[in-house]
Amino acid sequence: MLLALDTSTQTCGIALYDDPVIIGEMQWRSANHHTVELAPAVNDLLKRCSLTPSDLKAIAVALGPGSFTSLRISLALAKGLALSLHIPVIGIPTFEYQAASQPLSDDPLFTVIPAGRSRMAVQEFTARDGAWQPVDEPQVMTPEQISDRISGPTHICGEMNVSERQVIGRKWKNAMIAAPSLAMRRPAVLAELAWKRWKEGQVDDPIQLSPIYLHIAGMIRE
Repeated sequence: MLLALDTSTQTCGIALYDDPVIIGEMQWRSANHHTVELAPAVNDLLKRCSLTPSDLKAIAVALGPGSFTSLRISLALAKGLALSLHIPVIGIPTFEYQAASQPLSDDPLFTVIPAGRSRMAVQEFTARDGAWQPVDEPQVMTPEQISDRISGPTHICGEMNVSERQVIGRKWKNAMIAAPSLAMRRPAVLAELAWKRWKEGQVDDPIQLSPIYLHIAGMIRE
């Protein structure tokens, strides 16, 4: 049984996965209350699925980019569980698992999340070797800058409000924005990716594992 945690943004998600079955999944929007909500949510999901912490055999956690504070909360819980239960932990970049939920295409994919102060974190991916592969490093842009960057048919997925969707989508047919239900990150996808890496022996040192921050003027904050 693998537990996946994602608190990259105000949208939190957790999932329980036992290949090939999604045992349970929860997703909710937190009003910056990650500290008091995450552990009780995990406990509640375990109880709903008739499981206990001792049933967990691995932990997955989204590494960001994301909110400075919220990322530390999920990392702290993941590390604590891994060390106390003596089980492996697998860290996966947030954009990497977000891209993995999108259908493969010959067109590029932009993954986005809120970055605060009317800006967004964005990373470009291309389909190669049967998976979405990153083209560049995550960076902070305004919706207008993201729109200006679109020069041909481009898929876009991620958390966007009405205004951001309108600005990015002004490129008409070139900006192919995923529907809200398909654009959001799903912790079950994070769990699937982590399970595969776990079985391939790609695990992380819980002491050394650290979140991905954007250490620039546009760094994501709460």
